[in-house]
Amino acid sequence: MGHSGAVWDYRAATEIIKDWNGIDQVVVRNPQGSSVKVSLYGGQITSWRNEQGEELLFTSSKAIFKPPKAMRGGISICFPQFGNCESLQQNAFARNRIWTIDENPPPLHPNDSHGKSFIDLLLKPSEEDLKFWPHSFELRLRVAIAADGDLVLISRVRNINGKPFSFSFGYHTHLSVSDISEVRIEGLETLDFLDNLRQRERFTEQGDAITFESEIDRVYLSSPNVIAVLDHERKRTYVVRKEGLPDVVVWNPWEKKSKSMTDFGDEEYKQMLCVDGAAIERPITLKPGEEWTGRLTLSVVPSSFCSEHFDLQGKSLR
Repeated sequence: MGHSGAVWDYRAATEIIKDWNGIDQVVVRNPQGSSVKVSLYGGQITSWRNEQGEELLFTSSKAIFKPPKAMRGGISICFPQFGNCESLQQNAFARNRIWTIDENPPPLHPNDSHGKSFIDLLLKPSEEDLKFWPHSFELRLRVAIAADGDLVLISRVRNINGKPFSFSFGYHTHLSVSDISEVRIEGLETLDFLDNLRQRERFTEQGDAITFESEIDRVYLSSPNVIAVLDHERKRTYVVRKEGLPDVVVWNPWEKKSKSMTDFGDEEYKQMLCVDGAAIERPITLKPGEEWTGRLTLSVVPSSFCSEHFDLQGKSLR
């Protein structure tokens, strides 16, 4: 691909395959064998595998892979609104549009390509989109896999309109876990959150860490840029680093809600946890010509390493 000299410098394979709807998916691999797969439908990340080939993202066994429905699982790009991205199909239209491969993206910071295998995608509004969200924009997404297997997502929204516009944004991220009752999140203690199960009422987190024993749907506000999701049974930790995304959505439907969702298995809530880097409470406003960047980096480390040696605040995003 035209711009991908840096990719091939790292002997990475970038391969285009078709899904069973005939939609292109791009598989990006690093030399060590980790991979990420992104669909041009919605710019959705459908797979992230480590060097051993183990899938790190959850996708429902009952997911419907048929447009216009967004697939239940992986990582969805929620733009220009993230209410609960679950219900806002139309208002989060980026996740059910066909994106294109961006052959000549404007330059990013050198660190954003160094040592990484990547693909750049682009979404521009259709005539239809402009009818109900009348703003001209360019939404770029870089999907990268680093030499150490980290998954790096960089989204850039540019206003090419004659007037300012505002939007919210989220990476709706389904992590694969061994057993939800054995998982805890560190880094959100003492924060205020909006509880979507109680009319978005505002509360303050009281626990030392977040653990799970019932349905949860919360937006944690002004959160640290690094949080950790510890999976005790697998003795590993997902480290979520983010930039430009002040909020974190934590979602698990639990038993009753799972049974009501047609594209989700009744018991699958046990193997899944959504932890979304997002900008929700204070929408982002761009003046004409301005650009916003939101970054998400997902890493997996052994839990012993995390709890003993891992400085949640101190590790750089790059």
